[in-house]
Formats: sequence, structure tokens, C-alpha cells
Amino acid sequence: MRALIFDCDGVLADTERYGHLPAFNRAFAEAGLPVRWSEEDYGEKLRIGGGKERMASLLTPAFVSENGLPADPEGQRELLAGWHRRKTAIYTEMVASGALPARPGVTRIIGEALDAGWTLAVASTSAEPSVRAVLEHVAPDRAGEFAAVLAGDVVPRKKPAPDVYELALRTLGADPSDALVIEDSRNGLEAAHAAGLRCVVTVNGYTEDEDFSEAVMVVSSLGDPGGERTRVLANHGAARPGDWVTVEDLEACLER
Repeated sequence: MRALIFDCDGVLADTERYGHLPAFNRAFAEAGLPVRWSEEDYGEKLRIGGGKERMASLLTPAFVSENGLPADPEGQRELLAGWHRRKTAIYTEMVASGALPARPGVTRIIGEALDAGWTLAVASTSAEPSVRAVLEHVAPDRAGEFAAVLAGDVVPRKKPAPDVYELALRTLGADPSDALVIEDSRNGLEAAHAAGLRCVVTVNGYTEDEDFSEAVMVVSSLGDPGGERTRVLANHGAARPGDWVTVEDLEACLER
């Protein structure tokens, strides 16, 4: 059984710059916080796995004191949970509005892989409602055929730890040699690699300069006939994509 496991943000859609960042900032504004992350700020925050964890980075002793926020651990957990629920709701509304189109080739490759008999899953550090909203948006006719959507706090450690990919393998009953991951960031690649999985990286504006030396292939996007063409940025496997990546190319990425 061949398995294809997608990350969500930056892989299924360009969600970080146009979705999560404005949703974080709107949630901060609604909470009355003197915080507005710039694109550069958010690029730094992306080094932290998980939305609640990014929000938690605000809670320095000085920030807590200056803004009259709870200093005890339980109070801060409740505060972060509330901020993150609101941010997730804002983000989900944005996805439903069609504001975040699928990245090139994603809808096509999902259909091709399912038709070829691959088992598909999503493994993400984002909140499950956000991930499901994106999946339903980019693959409305095929989202129900995914074998698993693993997201949020389903594992104790988030990427770059391998936990979510190890859980994906157990959930799918897949052998690492038969499973391929599609990621967009260094954190995601490290997580997949530590789980013993081969990984194809589709870069985005936030991640294009990161180190992807462990990836079997690095591309600008999956590409589409009549649409954006794939640029191969690095290739350490047997795939030889043309203007777009095919299921046959993904199969070749698993060759040892």
C-alpha cells in the first residue's frame, strides 16, 4: 500500500501569509492586545510549531505584567485556549469564503493519487477545524476519501519532532518505505525524516531559503497543466518531472 501524507499550511494552500497571519492579528486586536505581527515577525514565529505555542511566545513576564494578564500557569492556559479558539474561528471563516485558493497541483495530485489506489492523510500541527476547512476547500469532492486527518494536539510534541508522522504510520498501517510526505518547511522535513519517511518539499515565500538537504526532491510547486509550471530546485531521487509533478513522479521518489 502506497501512502501519501500531506502537511496542511503552505502545502495544501498558501495559508500562512494570507490566512493565519491576518487571523492572529485580528484575534489580538479583538482581545485588546497591543500586538500586530508583521510578515517578518511571523516568519520568525513560524520556527515555533503550533498556533497556541506561537501565541504563548508573547507571554513574557514583562508583557504579562504590562497587560494585566494572569501569571499563573492554569490562567495562562485558559487565556491561550480562548485566544486560539477565536483565531481558529476567524481563520476558518476566511477559508470558507474562498480567500485561500489551493496551491498549484494539489487538487489534481489528490485526485490522481486516490484514483491510483494510494492511501491519503493529512498530518499537521494546526488546529483540526482549520485543517479540515482547508482540505474541504481544496478537495471538496475527495476530502471524504482521506483515511486520516491528524491535527492539533493529537501528539504531545509538535514538528520538528516526528510524533505526528509516527502516529500517521500507525493509523494508516503503512510501512515507512511505502509512505511519502509532502512538506513545505524545514520543521516539517525534519519531522518526516526523523520518522524514517521520504519527503518532497514544495517551497513557499517563507521557506524557500531553508535547508532541505534531506528531501528527496524540492520543487517550486506541484504544477498544473495549463497553469503554474514546476521548477525543480533539488532532486536526489529517481523522479524526472516535466512541467508538473505526477503520481508516477511521486512513486519514483520512493525508489531506493
